[in-house]
Amino acid sequence: MSTPTVTEVADGVHFVQGKAVNWTLITDGDAFTLVDGGYPGDHDAVLSSIAQVGRTLDQLAAVLVTHAHVDHIGSLPTLLDGRDVPVLTSATEARHARREFLEQATPLQVAAASWRPRVLRWSLHVVSAGGTTKAGVPQATAFAETPLDVPGRPVPIVTPGHTSGHTCYHLPDAGVLITGDALVTGHATVARTGPQLLAGMFHHDAAENRRSLLQLGSLSGDVLLPGHGEAWHGSYADAVEQALA
Repeated sequence: MSTPTVTEVADGVHFVQGKAVNWTLITDGDAFTLVDGGYPGDHDAVLSSIAQVGRTLDQLAAVLVTHAHVDHIGSLPTLLDGRDVPVLTSATEARHARREFLEQATPLQVAAASWRPRVLRWSLHVVSAGGTTKAGVPQATAFAETPLDVPGRPVPIVTPGHTSGHTCYHLPDAGVLITGDALVTGHATVARTGPQLLAGMFHHDAAENRRSLLQLGSLSGDVLLPGHGEAWHGSYADAVEQALA
């Protein structure tokens, strides 16, 4: 297991960079919220990140899901086994997480792009990290209020496009925006860094994803935490403009 990099980007907000995907821990007193959970193979890395912020799995109050792709929910079935912890996301994405439907790049789409060395290396990692499973999170449910009554009191912002119910989470008091895969700052399949969109094959509806990003530019804060890539510091309007350019 590679040790994840954990950075406290604001008071109680810890950005975790795994080998190929990110997640976030939001602490409040002894309790904490986990936002996303990496691949199935990231289970031990998630536990390591929790320990690095001085918490244990018994103190997990809630899990928030930006979207239900395997690289963001893969560790959750094992992590939550036998635990009565709410798993919250938008109503549409809760159905996706329960695997009532599946929106994900197909093996054929990936194979068609595997002539590119970076895509080939990434696809090999997907397999080694357990990314071919179609397992979901049966206990996923829709959030009912905003802000959410969980550590950090995040405000969910539904941003469909990457998936039909993709959701970002805004932490106004901390000045932090968690963008999942709606807006990233890098990916294993590309060399460029900075605010950007994922390749088209990763989006359920790329045009809708672009439209959804427009609502993020007016939010307050200056720290952006993507599902892939480095944390980004600056105005959200600038990040959106760069991504859409």
